[in-house]
Amino acid sequence: MERLSRFRISLFILLVVVVFGAFFLRLYKLQLAPGDSYIAEKSDSITYQTTVEASRGNILDRNGNVLIGNRASYNLIIINFALANSDDPNENLLDLLELCDELGIAYQSHFPVTQDRPYSYNMDALSQTWRSYFRAFLNNRDYDLDISASTLIKNLRQAYRLPDEWTADQVYKVISVRYELELRSVDGIGLENYTLASDVSAEALAAVMELGVPGVVVESTTVREYNTPYAAHILGSIGQMDSEQWEYYREKGYAMNALVGQSGVELAFEDYLHGKSGLKFTTISSAGEVLEEYFTSVPEPGNNVELTLDIGLQATAEQALGSLILDLRENGVGRKQEGKDAEGGAVVVQQCKTGEILASASYPAYNLATFSEDYTELAEDEYKPLYNRAVAAYPPGSIYKMVTAIASIDYGGIGEYYEITDKGVYSYYKEEGFEPVCYVWTSTGSTHGTINMQQALQESCNYYFYECGRLTYNSYYAETGENPFDIVAKALGLGEPTGIELPESTGVRANAESKAEQYEGAEAGWYGADVLQAVIGQSLNRFTPMQMACYTSALANKGTRYKATFLSRVVSWDYQTLIEAHTPTVADTLTMSDEAIDCYTTGMELVATKGTASQYLADYPIKVACKTGTAQWQGTTIGSNSGSDHASFVLYAPADDPEIAIAVYVEKGAQGGNLAKVCIPILDAYFSTSSKYETVAEENTAY
Repeated sequence: MERLSRFRISLFILLVVVVFGAFFLRLYKLQLAPGDSYIAEKSDSITYQTTVEASRGNILDRNGNVLIGNRASYNLIIINFALANSDDPNENLLDLLELCDELGIAYQSHFPVTQDRPYSYNMDALSQTWRSYFRAFLNNRDYDLDISASTLIKNLRQAYRLPDEWTADQVYKVISVRYELELRSVDGIGLENYTLASDVSAEALAAVMELGVPGVVVESTTVREYNTPYAAHILGSIGQMDSEQWEYYREKGYAMNALVGQSGVELAFEDYLHGKSGLKFTTISSAGEVLEEYFTSVPEPGNNVELTLDIGLQATAEQALGSLILDLRENGVGRKQEGKDAEGGAVVVQQCKTGEILASASYPAYNLATFSEDYTELAEDEYKPLYNRAVAAYPPGSIYKMVTAIASIDYGGIGEYYEITDKGVYSYYKEEGFEPVCYVWTSTGSTHGTINMQQALQESCNYYFYECGRLTYNSYYAETGENPFDIVAKALGLGEPTGIELPESTGVRANAESKAEQYEGAEAGWYGADVLQAVIGQSLNRFTPMQMACYTSALANKGTRYKATFLSRVVSWDYQTLIEAHTPTVADTLTMSDEAIDCYTTGMELVATKGTASQYLADYPIKVACKTGTAQWQGTTIGSNSGSDHASFVLYAPADDPEIAIAVYVEKGAQGGNLAKVCIPILDAYFSTSSKYETVAEENTAY
């Protein structure tokens, strides 16, 4: 009996030892092991691996000017192994964070609890990936997933043994960082060492390192450096990956903390610009001393992307566009001073015979160098500076009339010298209650008289094109069942993808199909009134300034339209190897009669010398061909749905041997001819005999 009692007592003692051992082991893990699991053994040193991101490739303009490059940068990293083995990890961490506050170093944490009482969760600020990390953190600590924020703070304060005399602010600071450190020890997450702060200045770096907190180390890296305040909508930005991007990029071998293109050419040419990461192993002592460091793979820089943009021309375009819109807001245009409600606009410059985009400006714009700091203000600005108007679709207005002229001659059998008498009010559909008027009738009560098609383009006579449009559509549709204007507009690139590497609206061409699609479920129909509005660039027609430039280039090329592009070539990081070079690609060709070509080319030249743009371009030293346009808003503006009409303008030059095409669009710009003032500085810069802009040395050359 006594032996049995001894056995039971021994068994009970063993059970107590096992239970308490498991309890203390768990307690030790929760309280002293917020970093990697290796801390539990308190060894003299530890070896950890770091993914070293390669420097990103440069982005240059067509002349070799570096628009976005890289500069050396330094990050503060916390190695939890060394911090946890210091004499007082919490005090060391608090000293570090308070010094960061004093120096203005912004440290980062994904701890999803608000800083001020009453505590609450701020999960909206986290991506799905970081939300999943937080759930894994709670599971690892055996906390309920619905634990309140206040209870979580209370529990972590006890778990991390934070002093009672600390303020709530001090407690929050340390908890937010220890949370990040502990995440690195949670199974299945696989995060690398915690980056406390990025891009720290040399002065601040020296002060932090002088503090001597164990485990705080400096890692060198590079950050993007912006060498131009222009082309923000085109160049774009980089940033941390969200969960969807991570799913995509990890298949390409990206590190979880890699920065990737988020917009513009940074995103479009990500595969070229992103280099290959390296892998570094570092052995560190418990005191934080680096004992050994070596690479198993060395990072390889990304390739350099040279754009078709001319940054000097881009600057000229942005300045000219901005100046015009600000002048409109202050002074308006014409006798009625319309356009004071102008909102924004765009201008696109394209090489006619290659499709290369030389400039693409959207106003208002912003500066990429201060994008992060300015983001809130930019996002709330009523004029929407983040919106890229160059790739947004608008009603084109009378710049569409070259389509109507070509279709009328080649599909309607109407000659370029066919005369029509403008009566001011077009009464063919009077019985249906539709009587559109010519613009000159509404403004002066007069008409254009009897004119031919060339003169109709010169004066932008709506009445003439109403009649041509009706006759051509009815005859051709009756014979073939096709819309002749749709055939021409499509081939010339209106309502079609331009080929650029950035996201763009493809717009819409006004026809029976697009109307039926817009009014799905209703008896939409396609009537004579729809045709009349469509042939003067109204109705459902919606095209982007980028498409308008491609359309103008196609007219300049007598029907040959090239695929638009921002990519000139890609070269290796050392400029020694050519990776890819742009080759002009024909996107479509419209076969036109000589009569149609003569009609619109002569008509567009007359616009500049005698017509609606003559007050701006009649004396310009280089012969140009152009067309003005005015379009009603019809719900297409960024702001209010009323006010001045939109203004459009297209041009190619020289008229007899075209090199460049320009398209300008201003929301509520009132008069298309006024937009010629944007084109003149661009033409001056492009045709200048001496370059006004610096170029880089010839060493940046691929052989």
